[in-house]
Order: sequence, then C-alpha cells, then structure tokens
Amino acid sequence: MAPKTAGRSRVLAALHLLLLAPGLAAAFNYADALAKSIIFFEGQRSGKLPPGNRMAWRGDSGLKDGAQYNVDLVGGYYDAGDNVKFGLPMAFTTTMLAWSVADFGKFMGGELPHARAAVRWGADYLLKAATSTPDTLYVQVADANQDHRCWERPEDMDTPRSVYAVTKDRPGSDVAAETAAALAASAVAFRSADPAYSSRLLHAAMRVFELADRHRGSYSDGALSGVVCPFYCSYSGYQDELLWAAAWLHRASNNASFMSYVRANGMQLGAGDDDFSFSWDDKRIGTKVLLAKGFLRRRLQGLQLYKAHSDSYICSLVPGTSSFQASQYTPGGLIYRQGGSNMQYVTTATFLLLAYARYLRSAGACAVCGGRDVAPAELVALARRQVDYILGKNPAGTSYMVGFGDRYPRRLHHRGASMPSVRAHPGRIGCDEGFRYLHSGAADANVLVGAVVGGPDARDGFVDDRDGYGQTEPATYINAPLVGALAYFAGTAKY
Repeated sequence: MAPKTAGRSRVLAALHLLLLAPGLAAAFNYADALAKSIIFFEGQRSGKLPPGNRMAWRGDSGLKDGAQYNVDLVGGYYDAGDNVKFGLPMAFTTTMLAWSVADFGKFMGGELPHARAAVRWGADYLLKAATSTPDTLYVQVADANQDHRCWERPEDMDTPRSVYAVTKDRPGSDVAAETAAALAASAVAFRSADPAYSSRLLHAAMRVFELADRHRGSYSDGALSGVVCPFYCSYSGYQDELLWAAAWLHRASNNASFMSYVRANGMQLGAGDDDFSFSWDDKRIGTKVLLAKGFLRRRLQGLQLYKAHSDSYICSLVPGTSSFQASQYTPGGLIYRQGGSNMQYVTTATFLLLAYARYLRSAGACAVCGGRDVAPAELVALARRQVDYILGKNPAGTSYMVGFGDRYPRRLHHRGASMPSVRAHPGRIGCDEGFRYLHSGAADANVLVGAVVGGPDARDGFVDDRDGYGQTEPATYINAPLVGALAYFAGTAKY
C-alpha cells in the first residue's frame, strides 16, 4: 500500500503546484479575451439585428417568431449551434451575464456598455415571454427535433417555429423561476444605469416568480416533455430554481418577504444538500454562494448554513484540503465533470470561486476547510489557472476560445459558423444541402469570435471535429460566467 500512497501524494503535490502556484504576471491579454467573450453573444442573436452588430457575417432571423400565436417573440438568443430558442438555458445565460455585470462590472472598463447590451438582449426577450399573456410564460420557440433534421443558417431556416408555454394549468416552476431570477439579476445590473428599466424588470420578475411558486411542477414532467427533453430536461427538479429566484429577488428588491421565503422554505428547496456542480439545470451551489454574501457582508440571520455549504463546495476544489477531490481535475489541471460540453462546468466553477473570494475578502473571512482556512487569494489563483487553461495554457497548447491566440478550434458544431454567410452566398442553402458543411473537414467559413467550445476530454485530449459536438459546440451558458471572470482578471492583472 505504501507505493500507492506515495504515488497519490506525488499526484496531489503536482496538482497543488499546477493549480495554486502564484503567477508573477498576466499570462494572457485578459482584456482582449473579455471583449471577444462578449462579441460572441452578438453572433447568437435572433431577431432584427441592430446597426453595428459586430458579428458582421450574421443577418436577421426569426422575424416572425410567435406571430402565428399572436405574440411577439422576436429576439433572444440561440443557445448553441442550432436555431432553437430554449427558455431555460437562455434565462440562465441572462442571469449569469447580469451577475457578471453586477459583481464585476467595475472591472470591465470600456466593455461595460457591451456587457450591458448582452444582458439587455436576453432580458428584453424574457420580458416579452413573461408579460405578453397573463398567467403564461413562453418557454421555447421551435421544435428541436424538427430543427435538428436540418443544417441551415438561421437566416434561411424554414423549419416550424412552434411556440411552447407554461401556465398555471401546465406548470413549469423550473423555467419560470429561472426566468424570474434572470429578470431580477438584470434589474440589479441596470439599477444605476437605467432605473426605469430596472424597475420594469423587477416587477416582471415578481409576477413570474408568483406563477412559478403558486403553480408548482417541472416543465419537463408534463406536456412539454417530448419537446424539451432530452435537450434541456430539468433533471434537478424545480426546487433549486425557486430558492435561486427568491435569493435574486431579495438582492434586487431588498424586500424582506423574499428573505422570509428563503428562511421558511430553504431546507425544503435544497439548502441542506451539498452539490458539486453549477449549471443551467442545477442552481443549488450558485444559490448558496449568493446567499452566503448576505451572511458575510450583512450578517443576515439564518444564512450561516449557506456559508458552510459554500465552504464545502469550495474546499472540494482546493488541493491540500481534507475534502479535495482530485478526480475533479484532468491531468493538465482543468476542472472536469463530464464528457459532453464540460467547459460549462469550468466557467461556472471559476465564476463562483471569484465571486466567493470577493465576498470573503470584503468580510475579512476565509473558507473553512476542516482544520485549514483557505484565504481568498488561493481561490483567485485557482480561478486564474482555469481561465489560463481555457485561453491556451494547457497540454494541447490550444486556446478553447475561438479567435483568441494563434491556435483555436476551426471546426465548430455550429450552423452559422460552418456555412457561407448570407453576404458571401445570398442564395438559400436548403435543409439537406447544409449537411455537407456539417460533415466537411474544411475550416469554418465564418469566425464565431469569442465562442468557448465544449472542450477537452478527461485526459486533456481534444479533436477539432465538427461532428464531435460534445467538444466543438459552443453555448451561451459556457460564455456567460466567463465574462465575469475575464472582467476580474482584465481589471486586476499586472501586465
């Protein structure tokens, strides 16, 4: 047993050096990466594009979305490489963009207006989805099963633009509460920049939260199951979103009733659960970090539990602590959760490390990891290693952000990027004809600047193959948390 123990110790020591060794200077131009991470969202826009849209190869699309149902659902974001507007990941994307602005906006410099524009593009759509029809939230445009039978540019798409909704009779507490969280977080992001808009967002957030809470049920358990699954099933249930939304509503409104809701319902809604991933589906640890801020900065009673659970999550990521889980990392030091689109877990974890580090630092506190206190600076160092890995400091020597550095993925699982633009090829490219671009080994016709792809496997391996969507498909919810992290390093790095 001794040789195995010694071998494991060497692995842990190597990981400790890899993940926590301090850097003397910025490894990358984080300001450039920040700018590109925001430009990406302009490539994912649906609807009538504004003058000056910086992803110049994109054109207008989805201009009649909702029209057959007498509702305006034009706008919003395509989630990834297809042409569907999925409400759950779009709302989470908007929440994380807004949290990035709220917590890290002061580090964004000249990129802050662009970041706010990205938040507004999502929030404007969610406002329409939440307020157009009483007691109704529109949660999806297009049938993904139909959409995926074609490989079409969004400007050409002719697949059915069906509209799906949740109501008090067909509940969807998960997607409704996430929409409430997105609107509330956006209200925080615009509180000083546009108070009237912020107030409108907050009012809508309260209304949709009431729909989510009073009429409980998961949107993927009922009539919409065949539409939203297996794409964005709510695997974690709806309880986590209810607590998440209440936390955001309290931060946005400072209304004591939402804190009372948290205290009264927290345990029922997952406050006592330890969880080790944060995503469009599972909000538990994100909620705990958000609520821990209230305890650390304001000593709000009843929130000590959230600080303890936040510590538990953070400690699992930090080498040298008793709860460290080395299996959560690749040999090259990347946080690893699962094979498909793993980078989404990297960017959310990185965001939480930095947000929590700032909350701890402001209170003069540390993360308590068994018998060891972990200082905020260690969390920042760990987060920076993840960002640097994404930008190119990794065994493959490649940036996983498109357009950043000299070497990056060139064959994205993305319809618009892979096909000639409407400007280069004005003629329509039909449903079946487009598949020759999907299966081509040629580089993308268009550069989807700033897109972060699904990323490498558990051994740091990466194949730049358009058919390998788990590794080469970008998504809005990969980029959104990274915006905040890049802003922090752009604003604090020593060049």
